[in-house]
Amino acid sequence: MTLSALLVLADGRFPAGGHAHSGGAEAAVKAGRVKDAADLESFCRGRLHTTGLTSAALAAAAAHGLDPYELDAAADARTPSAALRAAARRLGRQLMRAARATWPSPELDALAAAFPRGAHQPVVLGTAARAAGLGPEDAAHCVAYETVGGPATAAVRLLSLDPYQATAVLARLAPEMDQVAERAAAAARQGVADALPAASAPLLDLTAEQHAAWPVRLFAS
Repeated sequence: MTLSALLVLADGRFPAGGHAHSGGAEAAVKAGRVKDAADLESFCRGRLHTTGLTSAALAAAAAHGLDPYELDAAADARTPSAALRAAARRLGRQLMRAARATWPSPELDALAAAFPRGAHQPVVLGTAARAAGLGPEDAAHCVAYETVGGPATAAVRLLSLDPYQATAVLARLAPEMDQVAERAAAAARQGVADALPAASAPLLDLTAEQHAAWPVRLFAS
C-alpha cells in the first residue's frame, strides 16, 4: 500500500469527471438553501452523513473484494432517483477509464466488461483503490472527501464564494469525514447483506430529478 496512490485517487485533478457535477449544490443554491459558507457547511455535513456514508461503505466493500455485482445492485437499491443513478453510472464509466489507464488490473477489466454502460461510481472507486494497492479504509476516506469536496468546489463557482472560505469548510468537516470513513469501513467488513448503510437524503433525490429537467444548468448533476 502507498499513501501516494491515495493522494492520486483523491486528487480533484484525477480525470474522473467529478468536476462536472455539483453533488446537489446547484439545485440547493437555486432554491436559496445555500447562500454562504455557513449554509454550505450545513449542506455538506448533511450530505456526508447520508449519501456520503452509504457511498463510502459501498466503495470500502469493493476495495475489500466483495462481489461487485451484488454491490452494484445494492447501490441501485440505495439510489431512489433515476437521475442520480444515471449520474453515478456516468461517473463510474469515466472513473473506470482513468483507473484502467493508471492502475491496469484484471478486476477493473472484468468490471468494465460486466458493466459496459458503467457501474456505480463508488463500486468502481473501491475496485480502483484495490488495484492501486489501497484498502477499504482508504477507499472510504476518498469517498468521504469527494462527497463534500465536490459541492464545496461547485459553490465557489455558483456563489462566487471565497475559495478560502470553502476550503475552511472542508477543514472543519475533516474530523467528521474520518468518522464517516471509519463507520463505512467497519460496515463493509460485515458483508453486503444488511450491514451496509442505507442512509438517504430524500431532498437530494427530489432536487436531482428537478435539476435533470432544467433546460440550462452549469453542472451535470
